[in-house]
Amino acid sequence: MRRIIKHVGVQDVIITDKEAKLIYHDSKTSMSSQDAQNYASHLAKLTTQARSVVRDLDPQNDLSFLRIRSKKHEIMVAPEPEHRGGEAVDCRWQSV
Repeated sequence: MRRIIKHVGVQDVIITDKEAKLIYHDSKTSMSSQDAQNYASHLAKLTTQARSVVRDLDPQNDLSFLRIRSKKHEIMVAPEPEHRGGEAVDCRWQSV
């Protein structure tokens, strides 16, 4: 995790559980905890929808990574497989 945080351009790292509750958010960043929770909530919904699309195409497959890019930012979501009941790591990079 430290390696991700120190990567050039990383603005924030958010780790959530499968219910989108914050497990980790770096309080040294400019993003407030409320904003981080808001991102986590929206990304959890989007990740669930993306996972459903992947499974509709192939029931044996699962979503392994989700990348969202705008003109200014890039959000990368690495969800844990559902069968592991795990957490999702949401990394927000600034686009170059």
